[in-house]
Amino acid sequence: MGEVAYLEVVTVNETGAFLDWGHARDVLLPFGEQRFRPTPGKRVLVRLYEDQQGRPVASQKLDRFVQDEATGLAPGDEVELIVADATDLGYKAVVNHRFWGLLYRDDVTRPLRRGQRAKGYVKRVRDDGRLDLSLLPPGPARLDVVGEQVLKALRESGGYLPLSDSSDASAIKARLGVSKNAFKQAIGRLYKRRLIVIEAHGIRLVPGTTTEPG
Repeated sequence: MGEVAYLEVVTVNETGAFLDWGHARDVLLPFGEQRFRPTPGKRVLVRLYEDQQGRPVASQKLDRFVQDEATGLAPGDEVELIVADATDLGYKAVVNHRFWGLLYRDDVTRPLRRGQRAKGYVKRVRDDGRLDLSLLPPGPARLDVVGEQVLKALRESGGYLPLSDSSDASAIKARLGVSKNAFKQAIGRLYKRRLIVIEAHGIRLVPGTTTEPG
């Protein structure tokens, strides 16, 4: 109860829609709490709560429960995310079941889908209390995560990637899902640790490398 979840519609009748939430009895999504007519077999993003009689019910009207202005969070905090809607800027996500936040496309390192749960981080708390989010941790830990992605991609491609400092940002983003700046910093750290060799048009894994960045 009190959480946002992406649940499958089991049946629809004159009472409303009934959703599978892992209990013996399905939870009711009343007509008055629906944003559109649910279809059996499809999933809907809802918030679970108790009605005035103490019965569990669901609502698609998330804005009644999820706040725009966040409290108690600071840049760098690790949070739980549930992806809601794709926007022109990125993805709108529910943070810790309580607040709205925004994942900018430049900070999205992998494809996301509606209802997906993910670990994220508070990138910035804006003056109006709204949250900017990232899938990567702040500071050096961010570069270690990117470095892990680079090493994984190198191993999967036979030890060589045709990506370098001079590569287009779009090519780096398409292959690794990270910004060019993060890529350059990460390969610099990998080079200093003698895990890769930087060549004119790409990077090469040092033979025998098994160490993950740390």
